Amino acid sequence: MVIGSHLLGSIVGGKMAHSNSGEDFLNNFKIPKYVLVPKSESEKVPDVPQCPVLVFINSRSGGQLGGDLLVTYRSLLNETQVFDLEEETPDKVLSRIYANLEKLKQNGDEVATKIQEKLRIIVAGGDGTAGWLLGVVSDLKLSHSPPIATVPLGTGNNLPFAFGWGKKNPGTDPQSVKSFLNEVKKAKEMKIDSWHLLMRMKTPKDGPLDPIAPLELPHSLHAFGRVSDTNELSVEGYHTFRGGFWNYFSMGMDAQVSYAFHTERKLHPEKFKNQLSNQSTYAKITRSQGWFSSSLSQSSSRNINQFAKLMIMKNHGGQWEELQIPPSIKSIVCLNLPSFSGGFNPWGMPSRRRHKGEFTPPHVDDGRIEVVGFRDAWHGLVLLAPKGHGTRLTQAHRIRFLFHKGAIDHTYMRIDGEPWKQPLPVDDETVMVEISHLRQVNILARHGCRSKSINNPVSPTSHEADEEDSDEEAHESAEYRKFGAADTFKLPEEIDISQLS
Repeated sequence: MVIGSHLLGSIVGGKMAHSNSGEDFLNNFKIPKYVLVPKSESEKVPDVPQCPVLVFINSRSGGQLGGDLLVTYRSLLNETQVFDLEEETPDKVLSRIYANLEKLKQNGDEVATKIQEKLRIIVAGGDGTAGWLLGVVSDLKLSHSPPIATVPLGTGNNLPFAFGWGKKNPGTDPQSVKSFLNEVKKAKEMKIDSWHLLMRMKTPKDGPLDPIAPLELPHSLHAFGRVSDTNELSVEGYHTFRGGFWNYFSMGMDAQVSYAFHTERKLHPEKFKNQLSNQSTYAKITRSQGWFSSSLSQSSSRNINQFAKLMIMKNHGGQWEELQIPPSIKSIVCLNLPSFSGGFNPWGMPSRRRHKGEFTPPHVDDGRIEVVGFRDAWHGLVLLAPKGHGTRLTQAHRIRFLFHKGAIDHTYMRIDGEPWKQPLPVDDETVMVEISHLRQVNILARHGCRSKSINNPVSPTSHEADEEDSDEEAHESAEYRKFGAADTFKLPEEIDISQLS
């Protein structure tokens, strides 16, 4: 039942209507059952909710926090608008709901029409869960996609942090949830780029048919899956994989540490019950991997230029050109958002003063991706400084890595926090990884978040000038068009959602 009157607010002299503790406040977010559940009985709705929300929660995220949050949301809102991702995947939920909305609109239902126009989505989980929802919404290809707010229930929480939702796991009590709902209501929409990743490698003559075990791939994000033989991207004699990311693609030392962390978590899940202990374990693994050793004591075989070549296309429709990788670089991050490894910004903030040929401040919707390099973990500590950043390599519209035979037989890669162990060629063949702009969706950003839009680069943060580098100038960004790529954001049915971060 939907309560649309303002009786309660009248009883308390109108004060309750402006608070976030009364039933009138919650009615701003509630969606009547008949709008969400096909063939259910129609309801009389006195008032259309101002901020109707769908809530998706990974109940396995954050130890017990996900489950507790699910209980609280269902107690405050209608149960039919709160979904446990353990029970039903978001692509099925959203496809069903939007089909019902379209049917109701065709029948002249004005409430359903207005709810669709105002609809917002809340997703609670790690970066993997948030990226999954973003991908599903992207694949719907709606004329106006519902903007998404992210609740930080993971370890790194880079996506929530980039848009002002914080890094720490939230409270799960009713008042904390109501406060979050109020922030969702006030949040502003912002576009965010998504990036398509294509990987191609020669079919091995000997050994297993698949060079990478399917469950070793970062399945929890965007179905980084193998392309079928009938797909236009398939090339005879090669394995072709594709996927996508919203935050970053990285390779080298950071991905190796992440891989060790995820492997340990799979083996001993009982040790990873909360955010603090997870971060402590992550730090210990970083030290044990030897990345804090001096550069002189580290093998040059792990220098990325020893086994890879980097090609870039700076502008849409431009020409491919080779970019020389500095010889000491052992980790490369291709960054879409200004939040990496728990909230650091590896690109930093180059000055907005324009000078041809120099780097620009990053924008999350400009169709370009920032590429940064690191020598070792000590180099990474520069990010702790107020204006610290890694070695800026380039800003590009498309990127292509060509991996060749080197002194090592594998490296490590990851997308949005999900790592895998990548075999390298053992002969004259090449492994190719190509990153290209896919499309955009809407995300919800709080005032003061660090992410910037190219359409409004000075907001929502007012103190950006204080964060700029003083020794670099930027040139004016061009306007880039999107180009399409195959739908890639679907989670295979055989994947256990509990493996999501």
